[in-house]
Amino acid sequence: MADSGNKRELEAKVLQKVAEVISAIKTAKHVDQVISALHSLAVLLFPVDASIIAECVGQSYRDQILSSRLPSKSERLECWNAFYNGAAFSALSQALLPELASSWLACFPFLAKKHLYDIFFVDGPAIEVAQNLVPCLQPNASDGVDVRAVRSNTERLIVLCLLEKDGVLQMAKEFGESCKYENFVTIPAISQVAQIVTSIPDKAQSKASNSLSSHSFFKQITNQLLSLAEAEDFKYIDLDGTMMFVGETFSRICRRGSTDLLLNELIPRIMKHVHDVLMSNAHSTVSDVFESSPNSQFWLKIMETIKDNYAIEKISEQLLHQLATKCESDVDAYWVLWLLFHRSLRSRMSVRSILVDKFLFWKVFPIHCLRWLLQFAILECPPDGNCLKKGHSNSSLLMTVQRLVEVWSKKDFVQSATLEQQAYISAAVGLSLELMSKEELDETKTVMPSILQGVSCRLENPNQWIRKMASNVALVFSKVIDPKNPLYLDDSCMGDIIDWEFGLTTRKKENIDCMIGAQTTTLVQKKEATDAAKLGTGHNIRSKNKNIWEFKLADPDEIVDPASLNCGSISEDDNESDISDSSSDSSLQPYDLSDDDTDLKKKLSHLVDVVGSLRKSDDVEGVERALDVSEKLIRASPDELRHVASDLVRTLIQIRCSDIAVEGEEDSTEDKRQRALVALVVMCPVESLNILNKLLYSPNVDTSQRIMILDIMTDAAQELSNTKVMKPKHRSRTLIATTAETQPWFLPSSKGPPGAGSWKEISGTGTLPNWSNSYERELPLKPSHVKRGKTRRWSLRSANMQDNEMELSHNKFPGHAAAFMLPAMQGFDKKRHGVDLLNRDFIVLGKLIYMLGVCMKCAAMHPEASVLAPPLLDMLRSSEVSHHKEAYVRRAVLFAASCILIAIHPSYVVSSLLEGNVEISEGLEWVRTWSLHVADSDPDRECYMMAMTCLQLHSEMALQTTRALESSNSPFKAKSIALSSDLSKGTIKIPFSDVKY
Repeated sequence: MADSGNKRELEAKVLQKVAEVISAIKTAKHVDQVISALHSLAVLLFPVDASIIAECVGQSYRDQILSSRLPSKSERLECWNAFYNGAAFSALSQALLPELASSWLACFPFLAKKHLYDIFFVDGPAIEVAQNLVPCLQPNASDGVDVRAVRSNTERLIVLCLLEKDGVLQMAKEFGESCKYENFVTIPAISQVAQIVTSIPDKAQSKASNSLSSHSFFKQITNQLLSLAEAEDFKYIDLDGTMMFVGETFSRICRRGSTDLLLNELIPRIMKHVHDVLMSNAHSTVSDVFESSPNSQFWLKIMETIKDNYAIEKISEQLLHQLATKCESDVDAYWVLWLLFHRSLRSRMSVRSILVDKFLFWKVFPIHCLRWLLQFAILECPPDGNCLKKGHSNSSLLMTVQRLVEVWSKKDFVQSATLEQQAYISAAVGLSLELMSKEELDETKTVMPSILQGVSCRLENPNQWIRKMASNVALVFSKVIDPKNPLYLDDSCMGDIIDWEFGLTTRKKENIDCMIGAQTTTLVQKKEATDAAKLGTGHNIRSKNKNIWEFKLADPDEIVDPASLNCGSISEDDNESDISDSSSDSSLQPYDLSDDDTDLKKKLSHLVDVVGSLRKSDDVEGVERALDVSEKLIRASPDELRHVASDLVRTLIQIRCSDIAVEGEEDSTEDKRQRALVALVVMCPVESLNILNKLLYSPNVDTSQRIMILDIMTDAAQELSNTKVMKPKHRSRTLIATTAETQPWFLPSSKGPPGAGSWKEISGTGTLPNWSNSYERELPLKPSHVKRGKTRRWSLRSANMQDNEMELSHNKFPGHAAAFMLPAMQGFDKKRHGVDLLNRDFIVLGKLIYMLGVCMKCAAMHPEASVLAPPLLDMLRSSEVSHHKEAYVRRAVLFAASCILIAIHPSYVVSSLLEGNVEISEGLEWVRTWSLHVADSDPDRECYMMAMTCLQLHSEMALQTTRALESSNSPFKAKSIALSSDLSKGTIKIPFSDVKY
């Protein structure tokens, strides 16, 4: 009790002294009075050198400072504890920081500021100093202080105390000492101090020192705290208080968005520690070495003391991404994760949820990070080199595989997840299956049907990468079921090593592969050249001799040439003569009749014959010859084309190219068939489109044929829109020329070959009066001619029409646009026998919408585009189409909407608004709002990019429409249209203010 009484008495004495100093500062008239008052208090707390302070004041105060009584070291320590542990320091800080800094501090000499003013903060406990300094970064201007001076001085002291003097490290040690001796520190107090420290960059002035910027400040305090891992006196510090403060500080740094900066400093230190332990303990159990090593205690406890789940998630996520670029060994990466998370993984369900649930099902990491997660969190044992290794307990693996396959097999996941997410989950499924045996697979009753379901729904996807995911997983699954009979669904899956990145490599790797491919090609070319050189020498002769002496079975009915029997010599010269003799003509040799049937083959020159040949499916050669000539005959546009077009279209659609083509040449045969159909639509659009539109929804065709029909219509529309026509060139010429001849100006020139006759006027042969004159003259015979020369006629137009004509593009598509589009749009949402575009046949739906968009683009700026845009917009606006689950369909809708924005002329929108027709403006407004919705919420990256392009096109359309509306001429205004009521319904908004980037 006596000690506590003395302590309170000393605190009261120190507090009274502080009150006297504050009063002296407030009543001071000269800076020497302020310095003298501060010295009288500082000498009780710190070992102040009085001679230095005396040099800073005048003579009247110098003797007073030099004659001050100096307390003993023990007395000074007791006063120091009473000053900082009580209310005295907080009271003095209110006078030193706001008041003195704004009024007297600028007058302080440098030595007085350093050894008398700063000492109260530099030599004080860092925790108390920070709690009093940081609030002064935002002083209250109503107190009558110089805000700029107060903030600048506070920032200077923070840099001095917390950064230059390692104040944050001192705080961590102070919390450890407090827990060790006094046991009064609580988690809220530690959290409050950590929050105060990490808030400094946000409270500092914009023109403050670079040391107080968030990047520099957090880097410096992180280095201070990480130095505890290698400190020699770390084992003498209580870990609870110190590590709690470190964990809270790191949590606050992550909350302020500097997780990457934190890990930039943490990863090199922990990787060095892991590498040193692995190199020095090759024959010991690594986990035991880490547990017993004093230098590992910091790393074992750091993540355990972080209670904020958000900070744990951010740290672990950034840790994996940075380890992917900095760590080359799977073993090192495993032990880094083990050091940081193995205790939390076992004791805290939230940490396991982050590392297993979120990181396997919701996040996307590089493939080697995925292997690390599986090895550490699922298999729970060190890897075998850079390969996954199973542990003793497989219950976690089986449970994880079941959950992964359950998610992977859902069709909704294939439709809504991004391509990167699907590749990541597919790799997780494949890597997990590679570790399982058939017995373990039999224990899980739901894995096999889920895998089959996931493979089947991916194989019908139009995206090649999604199909490759199905092929890889199916291959691994087949190896588990029957290792001797792997199932190869894709040619790229051949081999034992499976590419779990699915070919989605970086551009750098692609460039390296291209270089390797070029080198391989060069080596192959060199080898082929060497082989060719060898064939040109003795190798060729030996091969010929081998062919001559090749054993053949004797035919009793064969007609034998006696000359061929004389081949007994084995010398090279004899062989050459034998070859020469055997190749000579002989009447006894059989006559070759292999080419005699060429004349019997009927040459196809009429489309009727082509149709007949195509219908004879058993005559493969006839069908091939018909396909070879069909396009040329169609483009020749014979008179019979209109009559046989319908039958020819139907016949070409129903041909099975795989049945008639030679193996490996199916694409060539398919290309001939498709080019013939495109030519039919171009040359005879009415009859051809009538049949194509009927077949499009017919139950007698399959999905591939429907896709082919849409591709044909797309190609034909583009060809019709790019049709070339010949147009005469307009050449300006002088009609009246000045000549030096004496003949009249209207007669042609008399220049010509020697012996030419004179020009004579001839009368026209037409019935209408001819306003121009025609002339003719006799020309002499050429030396090689025996007949009379021809008559040349002179006129204003040259006889060589090709020289006077130019090629122009003439769009022939708009006249047929309705025939292309309207029948195809009718009934797209009806479910018929074999046709379900909105669900099962979504690929056909996407192709259909793409074809309609191309048609709108081909009819751009024509009146037909304005007429066809509203019904197409109505089709796109239906919720089954615009909000389709498949990204393939949504991309097609965005493409078609963009084509509409390109195709419609702004003047048409203006005229529609002025006439009170708001149908087109409402459709365009839907395009804008729906594109914004896609850009905000669609998981597909390509949909997002297309939506942004669509918004840009809409804004340009709105701008052009607004300009055209403002500059509309008087004829529109003369109609007395009430623009205020109708235009309000059909506004077109410019989306720049609504787009979120």
